[in-house]
Amino acid sequence: MNLQSLRKLVEPLLRRLFHLYWRFARGMTLGVRAVVLDGDNRVFLVKHSYVSGWHLPGGGVEVGETFGDALRRELAEEGRIEVLGQPALHGLFFNSHASRRDHVAVYLVRHFSQDRLPEPNHEIVACGFFEAGALPAETTAGTRLRISEVLEGKAPITTWS
Repeated sequence: MNLQSLRKLVEPLLRRLFHLYWRFARGMTLGVRAVVLDGDNRVFLVKHSYVSGWHLPGGGVEVGETFGDALRRELAEEGRIEVLGQPALHGLFFNSHASRRDHVAVYLVRHFSQDRLPEPNHEIVACGFFEAGALPAETTAGTRLRISEVLEGKAPITTWS
């Protein structure tokens, strides 16, 4: 058996072993974020108790939960926002371009209600709508980037199913 043949046998086995190791050592995390725009094109931001800066609302996708379910849950928990209709998918981002999660789906939400939900959870110290051109100074760079992409139409927008 030559080196090339041995390599063809060993490489797939090593890939599977490493894949299993990483799968159990650190599971992939999924997250959702939303660019929520009101009728005046003001954007909704939240300030968490455990991290500095203003951010787009959102969070992790739980086991067995869809992106859409997670988006609706997180917006209700963080901003008393009830999503009406179908949000538009702005994009899927990899590795901390939108948060510390491995993959983050960012949605555009234009149709919503804030009338019937309970107060935001204990993680949120402040939240509100801000003019896109006058965001708080502590707004994170990633949040600013996603907002400008949505407002300028730079990324493809599709609806979820």
